[in-house]
Amino acid sequence: MKWNKNVLLVAAGLLMAHVGMPAFGQAAQVQKAEAANKIEALDVSRQGADIFVKVRLKEPLAQPPASFSVASPARIAFDFPGTGNALGRNVQEIAEGDLRSANIVQVGDRTRLVLNLLKMTPYDTSVNGNDVVIALSPVRREPSDLRPSDKPFASFAPSKESPNAVSKSIRDINFRRGVDGEGRIVVQLSDPDTGIDIRQQGQNLIVDFLKTSLPGSLQRKSDVTDFATPVTEFTAQAQGENTRLVVKPNGLWEHNAYQSDNQFVLEVKRVVEDPKKLIQGGGKGKYQGEKLSLNFQNIDVRSVLQVIADFTNFNIITSDTVQGSLTLRLKDVPWDQALDIILQAKGLDKRKHGNVIWIAPRDEIAAREKLELESLQQIGDLEPLKTESFQINYHDAKAIFDFLKNKDQTVLSKRGSVIVDTRSNKVFVTDVSSRLDDLRRLIQEIDVPPRQVLIEARIVEAQKGFAKDLGARLGVHQRDATAGSSGFRTVIGGSLLDTGFHTGQVADTPNFLADSLSVNMPASPSTGTAGAFSFILANSALTRFLNLEISALEADNRGRVISSPRVMTANQVEAVMEQGTEIPYQQATSSGATSVQFRKAVLSLKVKPNITPDGRVQLYLEVNKDTPGETVPGGVAIDTKHVKTEVMVENGGTVVIGGVYEETESSKVQRVPLLGEIPVLGALFRNKQNISERSELLVFITPKIVTQALSLR
Repeated sequence: MKWNKNVLLVAAGLLMAHVGMPAFGQAAQVQKAEAANKIEALDVSRQGADIFVKVRLKEPLAQPPASFSVASPARIAFDFPGTGNALGRNVQEIAEGDLRSANIVQVGDRTRLVLNLLKMTPYDTSVNGNDVVIALSPVRREPSDLRPSDKPFASFAPSKESPNAVSKSIRDINFRRGVDGEGRIVVQLSDPDTGIDIRQQGQNLIVDFLKTSLPGSLQRKSDVTDFATPVTEFTAQAQGENTRLVVKPNGLWEHNAYQSDNQFVLEVKRVVEDPKKLIQGGGKGKYQGEKLSLNFQNIDVRSVLQVIADFTNFNIITSDTVQGSLTLRLKDVPWDQALDIILQAKGLDKRKHGNVIWIAPRDEIAAREKLELESLQQIGDLEPLKTESFQINYHDAKAIFDFLKNKDQTVLSKRGSVIVDTRSNKVFVTDVSSRLDDLRRLIQEIDVPPRQVLIEARIVEAQKGFAKDLGARLGVHQRDATAGSSGFRTVIGGSLLDTGFHTGQVADTPNFLADSLSVNMPASPSTGTAGAFSFILANSALTRFLNLEISALEADNRGRVISSPRVMTANQVEAVMEQGTEIPYQQATSSGATSVQFRKAVLSLKVKPNITPDGRVQLYLEVNKDTPGETVPGGVAIDTKHVKTEVMVENGGTVVIGGVYEETESSKVQRVPLLGEIPVLGALFRNKQNISERSELLVFITPKIVTQALSLR
């Protein structure tokens, strides 16, 4: 029987992508620049528990290379700028202690050395002539205040003091909440080569910035509970010549740390514990256990399960019905995947309770769980009933009562009952304890203050009109003065009054300007009063008259009516606002009498908002813009404009939900037949009217989610 632990060899290409360098597939496409320095040799030696990696270069380095590490999977990376890879290989197997292998990748004129480890180990880097020596030690020697029980997780950058180490400092410390609810502590460093140690100490995370000072303004304890992340508080303080950051998370969590130039980020993410899951963690893969290799020939199943129990330190209990043997060969397979393979091969299943795994045939587990469920059901039928009152704060207790009394609901058991008190807005429920607990959680979820939405609407109605009218009135008549008052020689045009006066049939003197015109076609404008130009030409004896009046008008009007109704309402509650007049009209009744009725001519806004989980607002809108129109025999006509729609709007954004554009062009000519068609002079015998009207209606809606008490202004 032979088995051993192995670690997945981390692909250097993935590491390159993590820090912004091209992966292997891309590296082949990058033109390798001619580097002045080269890596000529890579040697590994072991002295006790320490492992030394010696990198021999063509030219010596002025200072140790920049480095960083990743805790999961465990790896340490070193960057050699201006250096090429002269080893003739990209991968070197090592298998010394916790150091499994090394990847050497050149991209452009830079080479990265990646050390793949079984677990994260503290390290030191130093320059000795043309050699760079990397010392991997399970217990860090420096600084002296670190203890072996601190269990360092990672070390960023070389620990050897550089010439400008005395000037290293922390410039700023900020806290942010990530998109997925993780807590991020962002530290601005004065020097990207600052040495950083991260380790878990009890339930806290300790981050030490080596040889780094902390300004007095940043030495404080920060309570970040309100951010709703796994981090409740963190403390920044000076520790001699170092700076220490103590982070206090709660619950089940995991952390990740990375550095980009002068910015160091520590990220703490919540891990949702699954009691049935063998390995707790935020890994994306289904299997996350440490890898192992198994090679067995016709071995008893119980023996294989014992091997996995020894490997994982889990307590494994097997049923007496687990029998048989199997042959398997697995290499570098996660142990939880290997366990599933064994169980599937023998028709077995597992159940996890804490750190105990129970293994039995599937049918046996299903039968046992069925018996447990039936027992719980019998207990529920016999369990004593309890009565509890629930105060409803933001909902109508009658609505919750109706929901619980519904036959289709499953919150209450078949023995449960509920009553409501509308005066105190309480519901009283009698049921078993488990159902009361479920109901309590349900009410806590739904009985929350409703969110408010302020709806601002702008209704813009713009009008533009132009009218042009041109007309003339003309009259000519001649009377013979020697023939007396009844002498009449020539009359062209004129009304009946004018003709009767000249013939002596009418005693009243007519209005010669209005009643003695042969052409009566003045301008008849649609708006305004026309301007008139007129003259009368007569001889000294007043026996001959020529009356002429020319009227013309150009009217240009522009108007804009803006209505801006605003209303605030709760989420998913319809609000209505109206402003305007009610017009009375008479209506016949069944008895034959008449009664006065009223019809609304108002500006109304009906809106029902729905706040979506992503912070946008879904609006159900109905807008009416009614105005009184022409008066007709039956009453007053109503000019109405109506918009009904459903839209999705960003919080604080504006959307146009309606646009009505109307344009009217008309041209009308009235003339005397034949005479009105004469060139030039025909203008005296015709009337011409041109009208152009334009109108446009726009409705703008702006919803704003109210986060605090606001007043309508």
